Amino acid sequence: MAANRIMAGNVRESTFDQDLFDHSCTSGSGSGLPFLVQRTVARQITLAECVGKGRYGEVWRGNLQGENVAVKIFSSRDEHSWVRETEIYNTVSLRHENILGFIASDMTSRNSSTQLWLVTHYHSSGSLYDHLHMAVLDMSSCLRLAFSAASGLAHLHMEIVGTQGKPAIAHRDIKSKNILVKDNGQCCFADLGLSVMHSQLTNHLDLGHNPRVGTKRYMAPELLDETIHVDCFDAYKRADVWAVGLVMWEICRRAASNGIVEESKVPFHDIVPSDPSFEDMRKVVCIDQQRPSIPNRWYSDPTLAALAQLMKECWYQNAAARLTALRIKKTLAKMCSQVYCAKVDY
Repeated sequence: MAANRIMAGNVRESTFDQDLFDHSCTSGSGSGLPFLVQRTVARQITLAECVGKGRYGEVWRGNLQGENVAVKIFSSRDEHSWVRETEIYNTVSLRHENILGFIASDMTSRNSSTQLWLVTHYHSSGSLYDHLHMAVLDMSSCLRLAFSAASGLAHLHMEIVGTQGKPAIAHRDIKSKNILVKDNGQCCFADLGLSVMHSQLTNHLDLGHNPRVGTKRYMAPELLDETIHVDCFDAYKRADVWAVGLVMWEICRRAASNGIVEESKVPFHDIVPSDPSFEDMRKVVCIDQQRPSIPNRWYSDPTLAALAQLMKECWYQNAAARLTALRIKKTLAKMCSQVYCAKVDY
């Protein structure tokens, strides 16, 4: 089991820990807390309520010095994911408004058992999956969600060279449940436990040591038919793009036009079981080459029609033909500017 560690970073959206992190020391592109602080942060957190459960464990809303934080408590069988997220946040500068803000990672003992904690910023709206079940979107909100998701993915995929740089990262488990919605209506990516990293300088592909696979419903064709080039980093980025296209489809269903909106549904809800098998998805996506259906009403709205075209270009069977995350981001930025005359940062 990994050594007891606690790291800090990406805290610009919070104020409670400013004094704490003003004293943090920097090592490479990640930053770590001084040794004495390492042993106290988890003890300062009071768990308030469980806000989510999944195969990974639980997420709790916690309180640290009067401010809300999110505490993801990993199950012992998902230790590899905790180790991987801890490793990535510790070694990589991930400060970006569309990546979940990291506060600390800790191994702690509660009720005579070891718990693996990942402490992050807290977002009361919860996951994008939850948000879409509750909210009907106007076009501005729809574009804000889509653009911010593309911005987060583009940042992950991009390598930044320098002492404050980062390797390129592919997420490998993109779905609406692994994206959170912030109070400003933007998305931020969470759950980096399956991520892979790549550096062009060394041409090293870091796959980690997590035996878990991603979510079958969101898997690209080359993952389902096992033709993906596992030693090629671009292949993982292209699989991410497939999945983000599915997430965009989920978002657009909740965007109202002419007073019409679809129910919130997951991709392929109408053609595979609620917990589809690998073979269920392979038949639909690889053999039958089906894609999520585009409602007719989208084509009568110029914004939804353009978004439909964009997501179709994420769903090519030939992975190399798909758009890049940066191209998706730039296309959405242009749409935002054209539709709302809004200044969007490329």
